[in-house]
Amino acid sequence: MPARRFDRERVRAVRRAADVSQADVASALGSADSTVAGWESGATTPDQEKLPALAEVLNRPLDDLFPRDGLPDLTDLRCDAGLYRYETRTVIGTKSDGPVAGAEQGVRRLKDRYVPLLAAAYGVTEDELRRAQDRSFGEAGEDAADAEKVPETLAEKITLLLERSYPGRTAPADREIADSVNAYAGSQVTSAEGIEALRTGADDGPLPVVLEGLARFFDVSRLYFEPNDAVARQVYEGLRLMQAAKQGKVGRVRARGMGVDGLPADVLALLNDLAGELDKKAGPGIDSE
Repeated sequence: MPARRFDRERVRAVRRAADVSQADVASALGSADSTVAGWESGATTPDQEKLPALAEVLNRPLDDLFPRDGLPDLTDLRCDAGLYRYETRTVIGTKSDGPVAGAEQGVRRLKDRYVPLLAAAYGVTEDELRRAQDRSFGEAGEDAADAEKVPETLAEKITLLLERSYPGRTAPADREIADSVNAYAGSQVTSAEGIEALRTGADDGPLPVVLEGLARFFDVSRLYFEPNDAVARQVYEGLRLMQAAKQGKVGRVRARGMGVDGLPADVLALLNDLAGELDKKAGPGIDSE
């Protein structure tokens, strides 16, 4: 969405009318006197994250002093809360601000557990935050067009994460990623050379524990790294079992007999819960063998 409009002449007029000096503004915002002078002269403009504090020190409503056209997206909500993106990692309890950066850029949506934390930090409801997220994905211009090109290979998926999750900062090196994956596995399962091979496409068949470690490092779902056809197969199998449960043929979905390509444990747990609900409504069924 368009950023809030900063009118240097109006800011100067409001400041003078309030009998607030540039030094007072600088002190309240933790900036240098010369920085505030630069804003009012037109040499520079303040970060959007600074505008809430600037409106407060001038005792004017944010929307009145710095109006914005249209409804806010995720970036707007964060800036209106006076938070820089790097500060959100503390809010959601992650090592990096990658999850927030990805959502703001329309690359991947926030995990459900992050929504209430960010909503509270931004001073909005969870519904308002979700609607802002929808706008980040639906009105992100060229970034949204790029995001529609869904990566297919493992190398493309890793590259997308590295390119989009660290804007304005240096992406982690192969060694850093490898060390994190090995720490997750509790043993030496990969190396910097191994990560490079995955990233460049030289290797597209890593151990499952490596993919799990990558998912943990980038804070994405393990399914993100699965081939598209494998994900589709898991969804189909889940739907088939759910249909059987709905028809009263299955009382408890079990992993027995599904093989290495069966459903992940978390999906099975969800299906078991749903099957249990069906049991309550339709009476006991027949355990699958």
